[in-house]
Amino acid sequence: METLAKIAVIGAGGAFGAIARYLLNISPLASLFEKFPFPTFFINVTGSFLIGFFLIVLTDKVAVPENLRLAVMIGFLGAFTTFSTFELELFDLIREKFALTAFGYLFLSVAVGFAAVIAGIAVGRRF
Repeated sequence: METLAKIAVIGAGGAFGAIARYLLNISPLASLFEKFPFPTFFINVTGSFLIGFFLIVLTDKVAVPENLRLAVMIGFLGAFTTFSTFELELFDLIREKFALTAFGYLFLSVAVGFAAVIAGIAVGRRF
């Protein structure tokens, strides 16, 4: 029964993460740049920051029930951040012969996303 409860809270968190991702993809962010997939970039960077932040806050700083941590870390953020979409968008950019844009997107997503994880951990430690 405990496993079923964990699956349920992860699923609920995932539903909210997927909805948040969808809303960002249809927001004005979607048309910010002509060919650069900014919504996915924004989602991956903010998701990277949040996973670093919550890693520290929900495990070291604040005592929360395990199910809440699972709902946020695995459910919400797992559905919110989408590197599979990122990979597909890279493929599409290269296929459409936008190699320079694809390289910029790849480099910025990885470098800025990694910096966001480090920033989230630093902010989480100061929280």
